[in-house]
Amino acid sequence: MHPPAAISLLFLLLLTITTTTNGHNITRILQKNPEFSTFNHYLTLTHLAGEINRRQTITVCAVDNAAMSDLTAKGLSLETIKNVLSLHVFADYYGAKKLHEITKGSTSTATMYQATGEAPGTTGFVHITDAKGGKVRFTPEDNPSQTDVVFVKSVLEMPYNISVIQISQGNFDLVW
Repeated sequence: MHPPAAISLLFLLLLTITTTTNGHNITRILQKNPEFSTFNHYLTLTHLAGEINRRQTITVCAVDNAAMSDLTAKGLSLETIKNVLSLHVFADYYGAKKLHEITKGSTSTATMYQATGEAPGTTGFVHITDAKGGKVRFTPEDNPSQTDVVFVKSVLEMPYNISVIQISQGNFDLVW
């Protein structure tokens, strides 16, 4: 093999290894679910998709197109939409089973918004509660009265790497 060909082959091999290390691509995952097309579009537009793909362990709480329509109708800047969507990305793995087996019935987790360092106080932490009747509720730590966001279904789980779950629209405002 000629040296330039060997170098090209080595580069291609390294590129393949580098791009598949985490083993997930959030935009490809969500493309299989047309009800999340607007959510997927804004993950790409805000560059959150790349940040999600670089994470080893992550949970994405997707909302359907109707919920995203409500958000985009508010006329928010792209940076504000990015902050809102980053509240939907947990820096830990929560599949359906883990959500329904939370120790002592509740826990808190950090979101990507908290990880930016721009979140004031407890903004960016979410309280997860395994409620009676099989419901799991998500409550922003800085707004404990907002309890209407619930787990709907699991979209995809790659245990301990990535979980994509659907959550209800709830009170989809700037704090959630």
